[in-house]
Amino acid sequence: MAHDIALFGATGFTGRLVAGYLAEHAPPGTTIALAGRSEEKLAKVRAELPKAAVDWPLEVADKSDPASVKKLAEGARVVVTTVGPYARDGLTLVEACARAGTHYADLAGEVLFMRDSIDKFDSVARESGARIVHASGFDSIPSDLGVLVLREAAGAELEDTTFMVVGTRGGISGGTFESLMGQLDEAKADSSRAKVMADPYALSPDRSAEPELGDERDLRSMKRDSELGAWLAPFMMAGINTRVVRRSNSLQDWAYGRKFRYREVMAFRNNPLAPAMAGAVTAGMGGLLAGLSFGPSRSVIQKVLPSAGEGPSDKARENGFFKIEIHTRTSTGERYVCTVSAQGDPGYKATSVMLGEAGLCLAFDGEKSPKAAGVLTPATAMGMPLVERLRAQDFKFEAAPAPAS
Repeated sequence: MAHDIALFGATGFTGRLVAGYLAEHAPPGTTIALAGRSEEKLAKVRAELPKAAVDWPLEVADKSDPASVKKLAEGARVVVTTVGPYARDGLTLVEACARAGTHYADLAGEVLFMRDSIDKFDSVARESGARIVHASGFDSIPSDLGVLVLREAAGAELEDTTFMVVGTRGGISGGTFESLMGQLDEAKADSSRAKVMADPYALSPDRSAEPELGDERDLRSMKRDSELGAWLAPFMMAGINTRVVRRSNSLQDWAYGRKFRYREVMAFRNNPLAPAMAGAVTAGMGGLLAGLSFGPSRSVIQKVLPSAGEGPSDKARENGFFKIEIHTRTSTGERYVCTVSAQGDPGYKATSVMLGEAGLCLAFDGEKSPKAAGVLTPATAMGMPLVERLRAQDFKFEAAPAPAS
């Protein structure tokens, strides 16, 4: 009998967090397998989990071994994977799930990997009925589901829409930095890949059907936005989140609107130091990207960045949080805002909740979810059922008319 969920990468830092979450929150009777390269390490992880996991089976699999990955995919209804960077052999598991008709969720924030997944396996997954869902953590669930909730509340097509990070405490995982460096290297080596990364519609199902480029380019410098009442600075995750949200719009036959314009930024306001803070973030991000693109400086920066597989302490994860506002002007001229927030370090605790609930949603909410298959997004694969699951875990998705300024 197939497992309800196979968690691949269960011995890694994030994998252990997701395993712990599922042990505490999966419905009784849910069959969950822990998967990874070492049975001994898997057994150790299982021994440290709550009693609900005592009988969870262990599956040995290596993403560079197609036979073991195929067996893993064929033995589960859903595969949840934390094994990144995904560009490094990750397509092997995507292919196995697409061919087996097995649903799949990951934490990929890698545009090039996702584009390759779409090009190679979207049609395969649509034929088998598999839902392949990338970016199921802080990249890009708050963005993707936040805009979905905003559209439903507004009841009209969205036009100029701005996602603003207005509060956050927590770090970016070592795996995220490793993925970023891999993409920078690939873009540097191949100009055609660099062009894909730079394209605001890089994940579109039909690039020729997208609107002519307006102001969709990611923000590169600080600026004052009088309508939003804030100083804006670049947001590191914008390069992936915006592409995911635009793909959701296209996959839903442009339900957000043909004039939908979307950007993501850090926002600073109600503080006399706001301009300086925005300037510091802008300079810091520019310096980091420049440093990671240059060999000698990268080696220095890597010494102070978290390594893949490492993460913050329990206290730091608990004390983290994020708060996001997504502002829009509709086709009728009205303004709406959706607030998305949660307690817990965004890259670790909150992400483990999001990925865990995505796996449970794919396993059990098929009848309530959108009727779709292929390489999808959180909004188009799970939509409001996943929103409701996260709300039950104290995530806030609250949309309403914007206060008069």
